[in-house]
Amino acid sequence: MDERAIRGLIADVKAGRLSRRAFTGMMLGLGLTAPMAVQMLSAAGVAAQPKTDGFSPTRRGGGGQLKILWWQAPTLLNPHFAVGTKDQDGSRIFYEPLVAFDPEGNLFPVLAQEVPSLEKGTVARDGKSVTWKLKRGVTWHDGKPFTVDDLVFNWEYAADPATAAVTIAAYRDVERIEKVDSHTARVVFKNPTPYWFDAFCGARGQIIPKHLFDAYRGAKSREAPTNLTPVGTGPYRFVDFKPGDIVRGEVNANYHVPNRPFFDHIEMKGGGDAASAARAVLQTGEFDFAWNLQVADEILKRLEQGGKGHVDMATGGAVESIKLNNTDPLKDVDGERSSIKAPHPVLTDTAVRAALNLLVDRGSVHEEIYGRLGQATANYLNGPPRFRSRNTRWAFNVEKANQILDAAGWRRGADGVRTKDGKRLKFLYQTSINPERQKTQAIVKQACARAGIELELKSVVASVFFSSDVGNPDTVSKFYADLQMYSNGPNAPDPQTFMAQFTSWEVAAKENKWQGRNNTRWRNEEFDRVWRAASSEMDPIKRAAHFVRMNDLLIQHVVAIPILWRNAVAGVSNQLKSTDISGWDSYLWRLAYWYRQS
Repeated sequence: MDERAIRGLIADVKAGRLSRRAFTGMMLGLGLTAPMAVQMLSAAGVAAQPKTDGFSPTRRGGGGQLKILWWQAPTLLNPHFAVGTKDQDGSRIFYEPLVAFDPEGNLFPVLAQEVPSLEKGTVARDGKSVTWKLKRGVTWHDGKPFTVDDLVFNWEYAADPATAAVTIAAYRDVERIEKVDSHTARVVFKNPTPYWFDAFCGARGQIIPKHLFDAYRGAKSREAPTNLTPVGTGPYRFVDFKPGDIVRGEVNANYHVPNRPFFDHIEMKGGGDAASAARAVLQTGEFDFAWNLQVADEILKRLEQGGKGHVDMATGGAVESIKLNNTDPLKDVDGERSSIKAPHPVLTDTAVRAALNLLVDRGSVHEEIYGRLGQATANYLNGPPRFRSRNTRWAFNVEKANQILDAAGWRRGADGVRTKDGKRLKFLYQTSINPERQKTQAIVKQACARAGIELELKSVVASVFFSSDVGNPDTVSKFYADLQMYSNGPNAPDPQTFMAQFTSWEVAAKENKWQGRNNTRWRNEEFDRVWRAASSEMDPIKRAAHFVRMNDLLIQHVVAIPILWRNAVAGVSNQLKSTDISGWDSYLWRLAYWYRQS
């Protein structure tokens, strides 16, 4: 497609003959990124606008209370320490990024005045810098002005290893931030950076105030009172927080979007499970919105018949997978279990890993549990589509798994469990408490038993499993088990930071308060090298090939066993409008625009 044809498509979008989504899809087919596509539209004067269903409020507030259910309740409200999505979302009520990612992966300005672009000269053609113009007149909830100084502080805070921020990967490659004026910043990268919309953007890009966190840099970061009492720029001001239970906010009378938000109060209730959350919205109408409905599809369809609400889904990159521990969870080395100094005594055997990969019945998990909520996959990286490998295939084959283990010298004992050199194929397999995950565990356990592998199943309360508490032994970061299963995915329409979770420098360890995202402790020089190459490759075709190679390395070495490519799934009251959930950002990415219609 030549330049003239592309200009014709842009004209069609401008005239309303072609949707923004369709245009973005066409550009993705040409190897461009969604942000590049939206930049082309922005340069032509086709600005992204939030969907409002024709609702144009004439005043702020007046909508009463918004009640939302996050059955995995937040445990802290500092986005830089948010190990789980629940903590990112709890923070998002109060904090905001420069831009959000809509369902198509387009960039939508929040605290930024506009989306940077090549055409406007605010994105450098060499990929070495991006200039952000901040929205003027924005204040923190305590009345202090939001300025470039806050951006500089967030970079310094998150990039400092002593802070042990989960968001460090988004900021460590920033070389400096030049303050052009109080509301204009030039972010300079150490290398060409095709993914310039990582730092300060999306779920990981929420910005905290310098004036309240400056005294709590580095090793003192966990001592900040504001970790639990946020003061942000968002549509709601902080009222109350009970970790693991409830978050309350009230309308921000000085919010920077005119006549927003609609609601006077917001209550995010935690606890319970996904099924009860779905019931409270879809069947009883007790709540307005429920997050992450990991519930059997047949149950959701039945609940929708109650007429109070409906299921909303969005495609992203989330993958339900089983991760394999490369370290010994039982051996203590210098006060640290699952240490990289202690390789796993059995899972380092490639034959065992290969056999386990064949013993996960993805087809049954998809058909019997999830249905329309996802699809079986052989890939860890599934979206956006241009990054998805076509080189992989999944198979469920107990007979072949037995053959592999026989050939590797693993012999069945009197109890049917295989042994070799005094070691037994017995593994602790953990996940969070959720009926669908327990059903998946049972399917995998049954297949493993047929191959002479014994699995001990462990289920941990979700608020504990995904906790940011460094003293808790049962978290995904500690990984004191042999196998663990959960879902995660790109929090943005680009997988650079997502795939960093398998790099050597992201290993979760005592020295970084277990905030490193590589909890498998797998280390591979080729993977590190390819990840680095992708991080500075400006050619979109070559860059996509790097990510395909990264995915293939993970599958080849059975670092993780992908099970299901999951949709983002929410329960929405039939009266609640304009939620428009995104698979690339927090479910609350457009919270300021939600409203209720009787």
